Amino acid sequence: MSVTLSFTDWMGQIQQRTETALETLLPEASIAPQRLHEAMRYAVLGGGKRVRPLLTHAAGELAGAPAERLDSLSCAVELIHAYSLVHDDMPCMDNDVLRRGKPTVHVEYDEATALLVGDALQTLAFQTLADRPVAEDATTQLTMLGILAQASGSRGMAGGQAIDLAAVGRQLSRAELEFMHIHKTGALIRAAVLLGAYAGHGLSPADMTRLDHYAKVVGLLFQIVDDILDAEANTATLGKTAGKDADSDKPTYVSLLGLTGAKRLADDMLADACRTLSPFGSAAGRLESLADYIVHRAF
Repeated sequence: MSVTLSFTDWMGQIQQRTETALETLLPEASIAPQRLHEAMRYAVLGGGKRVRPLLTHAAGELAGAPAERLDSLSCAVELIHAYSLVHDDMPCMDNDVLRRGKPTVHVEYDEATALLVGDALQTLAFQTLADRPVAEDATTQLTMLGILAQASGSRGMAGGQAIDLAAVGRQLSRAELEFMHIHKTGALIRAAVLLGAYAGHGLSPADMTRLDHYAKVVGLLFQIVDDILDAEANTATLGKTAGKDADSDKPTYVSLLGLTGAKRLADDMLADACRTLSPFGSAAGRLESLADYIVHRAF
């Protein structure tokens, strides 16, 4: 993909590539069981900023990875993300009724269907990585499967959600809050970057270490900005219920640091992410722009 594209045009192209790839990958609603497949497509298509696929493509371009591999990896990561949103919105979790500007899956369909949608999306993600060549060799591809599995499980996203549920009504320290979000939000963002990098070639161990640090910082940065937006933006802008964290008495960066402190921390972490990328020079321009986009996004 041409590096002469503006960031906005590049972002639009990747978002459209991802949407097309997901449309092709997901079973058609006409295939039995029709209601489940219809609900899977409802949960995944036509919404979201596709931040994780953007990170996968940006890291992959830096590593010289073929775009087709990055499409497959983007689908896998986005399917995991979509499944997590479906389950998080259910009554037994966050009990939310709005996601991406439309009724959540359990509201539009029913709770049992929502549970099965999440299960099916998760397994489709791993089937995608198992069925398609996404690396230079089989050993690297197995490593990539392990990265996505750990990021999704009890030592990653699912574990972070468990910590989050247990923290309701408590005020966590900054270290405890970071530990929770490194797992709940940051693990899959980190996986998105690393998978893109592993799909290419020529990056040294030092380069991979830099990308890993960048990914960890950006994962926390995403959550800090999410907390700020939850406190400042309205439901129509967010596409989900605004103020939900405060109403549910959940610990956030805003409740811990205040709005001003949270915004200051976001600026500091953006600077850290950009410093980490500096040895790559202009080749990491997309990744740097994505960090800036995450901080300054309006919704």
